[in-house]
Amino acid sequence: MYLCNDKPPGKQTMKKVVLAMDSFKGCLTSEEANEAAASGIASVCPACQCICFPVADGGEGFLRIWLTDCGGDLISLQAHNPCMELIRTHYGISGDRKTALIEMALVSGLPLISPEKRNPMQTTSYGTGELIKDALDRGCRQFIIGIGGSATNDAGTGMLQALGFRFFDKEGKELSTGGKIMAQVARIDTNNAHPALQESHFTIACDVNNPFNGPQGAACIFARQKGADNEMIRTLDTGMHSIAKVFHQTTGKEITSIPGAGAAGGIGGAFLAFLNATLQPGSRLLLDQLRFSEKITGADLVITGEGQTDRQTLMEKIPSAILSEASQQQIPVILITGNITDMELLQQAGFAGIFSITPGILSPEQAMQPEVAKKNIQQTVSQLTRLIRTFWN
Repeated sequence: MYLCNDKPPGKQTMKKVVLAMDSFKGCLTSEEANEAAASGIASVCPACQCICFPVADGGEGFLRIWLTDCGGDLISLQAHNPCMELIRTHYGISGDRKTALIEMALVSGLPLISPEKRNPMQTTSYGTGELIKDALDRGCRQFIIGIGGSATNDAGTGMLQALGFRFFDKEGKELSTGGKIMAQVARIDTNNAHPALQESHFTIACDVNNPFNGPQGAACIFARQKGADNEMIRTLDTGMHSIAKVFHQTTGKEITSIPGAGAAGGIGGAFLAFLNATLQPGSRLLLDQLRFSEKITGADLVITGEGQTDRQTLMEKIPSAILSEASQQQIPVILITGNITDMELLQQAGFAGIFSITPGILSPEQAMQPEVAKKNIQQTVSQLTRLIRTFWN
């Protein structure tokens, strides 16, 4: 736990608090976490104005939050999940029918498959490509795609296959799907790619800024949470290194060291190489859309949060982006979270306070029960509000 020692000058009580909690993955949505925090403040300072901002960095909730703010419709369809099983899913389309809004996690996300099926050697981003194809067929030529929360590490090969690209090994045999094919790819046939891709543009909301491959790349950093063991991680990273060369031979684009190319198991790199894409931190993209900096003006405090806090939080995740925006207006930011590691790095980033909501007596399974998590957020924020009110007075 860390709390700064500087008393905000001229403050006597909290009048305006901004709540911008990311989802607590597998537990609470951003909206639910904000509501619990607002309840904690109201129990101590009922006169305080709480402004709630649902937020996401490209993963869970990205589509819902974006459509709530700017409007549009949901398009429902069948597509393949990471295990190539048909599921019912959806994406968004703008009111003028020109822009598609896609959340990769809704079709290629980790929560869509059971833990025993999680294997990034096998899982594929094919379904994400199916959603893009459907939107292209409906006339969309602008795309905003959030790629957080994926279950895949296939360098976007599955997505490209759904769009008509074909992958062959050195003997000329067409390859199937999954991370296992990356090291075998010797040639990419682009002749049957969807023709509308040539006139389309993709804005990709990344939740991380990792390079394509290597020690900080997609496989080494994220494959384990997608079901990979040590041997799989080595195989996947070797495959990423190999297919990056084929990407370069095919398109002339070198993507290995570009920040964000390793996002979502390397699909960021595929977008860069083949689909006329721009990669942006999803947190910044959404905060700009929500006009966050404008709406926090005059706030006494910002409270943000997430389920797990570690050094990756500082890699353009929502709390880091919120801290940057608020710091420009000298508004203190408190971060609450389910679990904390890398505390020293987080303290150095400039948060006014970093607090875990989880009592030590709770098991992870208990702590992740939605009603328990709501209660813990409420109680933590309530205690912080009491402390701040005493401190400022």
